[in-house]
Amino acid sequence: MSELFEEVTFQDDDWYSAELTNHYVNCTFLHLDLTESVSQGATFTECTFNGVKFNASRHTNSAFLRCTFANCNFFDAEFTDCKMVGSSFRRCELRPIHVSNGDWSFVSLTGADMRGSVFRRTRMREVDFSKANCEKSAFSDVDFTGGQFHSTNLRQCDLRGSDLAPLNPRENTIEQAIIDVHQSVTIAQALGFDVR
Repeated sequence: MSELFEEVTFQDDDWYSAELTNHYVNCTFLHLDLTESVSQGATFTECTFNGVKFNASRHTNSAFLRCTFANCNFFDAEFTDCKMVGSSFRRCELRPIHVSNGDWSFVSLTGADMRGSVFRRTRMREVDFSKANCEKSAFSDVDFTGGQFHSTNLRQCDLRGSDLAPLNPRENTIEQAIIDVHQSVTIAQALGFDVR
């Protein structure tokens, strides 16, 4: 049975390979090792993570709502059917992470290094990708509605099936990015072409 923790600070603990199912509200996690941990249905609301290792962790049907992540490492972490709504990442290692389904709307990924990451069928509405490095990442069937792309590196990304309406090709690096035929019309119109 899951427990509720409110305004608790967890510091310098070794949660290696831990199973997380509890609910955390306004909690602080400092310098924890969550390597190879597994969360199933866990919820973190308005929590702060600083210096936490999420390496090779696996998260399913869990929620990180309006959380702040700073100086965290997400190497090879997987998120399936998870919510990350309203969270922000600062100075985090996000290369590579693997995300399937779920809702990552209103997330701040400003300046994030996300090279080689994979997002599939994920809702990412109004996400801030400004100055993020997404080179060689895959964003397949992703909802980018209202997204912010400014000086974003999308070189060699696989963008097929995603909504590219918010993407201005002139303001971002898009060389060798892969798109489908339908998306090519959107890009052409963004460049000022009259497609007939």
